[in-house]
Amino acid sequence: MLSPIVAGTDATTRTSSTFAPPVMEARRWLAGVEHPKDRPLLNVSQAAPVDPPPPPLREAMADIILNQPDSHLYGPVLGLPALREEVARQWSNSYRGAIAPDQVAITSGCNQAFAAAIAALCTEGDAVIIPVPYYFNHRMWLDMSGVATIPLQVGPGMIPDAAQAEALITPHTKAIALVSPNNPCGVEYPAATLRAFFELAKRHGIALIVDETYRDFDSRDGAPHDLFSDPDWADTLIHLYSFSKAYRLTGHRVGALVASAARLAEIEKFLDTVTICPNQLAQHAALWGMRNLSDWLAGERAEILDRRAAIEDYFPMLSTKGWQLLGNGAYFAYMTHPFAMSSAELAKRLVRDASVLLLPGTMFMPSDLPGGDRQVRIAFANIDRAGIKTLFTRLSDLPY
Repeated sequence: MLSPIVAGTDATTRTSSTFAPPVMEARRWLAGVEHPKDRPLLNVSQAAPVDPPPPPLREAMADIILNQPDSHLYGPVLGLPALREEVARQWSNSYRGAIAPDQVAITSGCNQAFAAAIAALCTEGDAVIIPVPYYFNHRMWLDMSGVATIPLQVGPGMIPDAAQAEALITPHTKAIALVSPNNPCGVEYPAATLRAFFELAKRHGIALIVDETYRDFDSRDGAPHDLFSDPDWADTLIHLYSFSKAYRLTGHRVGALVASAARLAEIEKFLDTVTICPNQLAQHAALWGMRNLSDWLAGERAEILDRRAAIEDYFPMLSTKGWQLLGNGAYFAYMTHPFAMSSAELAKRLVRDASVLLLPGTMFMPSDLPGGDRQVRIAFANIDRAGIKTLFTRLSDLPY
């Protein structure tokens, strides 16, 4: 059994119980580095689109600012009623389930949705099971909440196994948290895997948190799972989502959380204390996007799927040099490197030697577990097929 990661043993404050934000740390590696004119920086460190929302959405947002006075005022803590209704309607259709508007909350980004869920589920000394490699912000929030992270090592294809997770459940376990398509590995969890975890959580009376931030870029047609078709889904499932990736609203911070109305009553306490209400402009923008941008979003998905295919197409450039592709999908490719150094050292050297900024696997793994020092994550949301070829050319030319 893997040892729990218990934060705060020697911490003096909640924030000192965890590590520095990885993306911000990586950005500091750029300080003082000048890149040759013929080798501009390739920043594949963060999974966020850098382009603004499409022009029609920006025009709609301008109109909202000018002509909807309520967009400048406090709104309901759990979000804009029309947006909650739209999420409930579209999710019910796409997942072939029954989701009511009072089972939807709008949050200030998906990270806040996770934080709110944990606040409603856990107290100090509780535990949450998370597959490793993990999304580092999830670990950071658990640390700052005094909640132990129980690492579940993934199996073949970077897929976690519910049977192995069952062995980690104790009376302190309050939830299992999964991300699919996965961050950092990119893999899409099979429907059977998610169902197995749902049944496991249901059997033990704990929550299953499923973060589907990247659901719009899943390569599969149709619903990626059938969890919402269960008539009692709300007793077990907490579903998280981000509008940021779909509609390029990253700076506006708008996400969603779907759970039972009873859980949302507890979550409302957290949200009211932290932000009072989600950003009003962001909510109206997300609603407009859901109603008007389905064709545009389909084109965005097609482009991301082509970049995923480009990773596969060009990877032989790296596999012949000893690299291994562990996972690929949504915004991410996760791989091992062949060099006689830690990925933490490699990532810093790549900034100067190859004008590449990526994140080392050590940022996604507990320090006492093996693997992270051989792994790196590439976020390809902002490099196209040609950029991926350039990236792989630089990595294959490394002299180490």
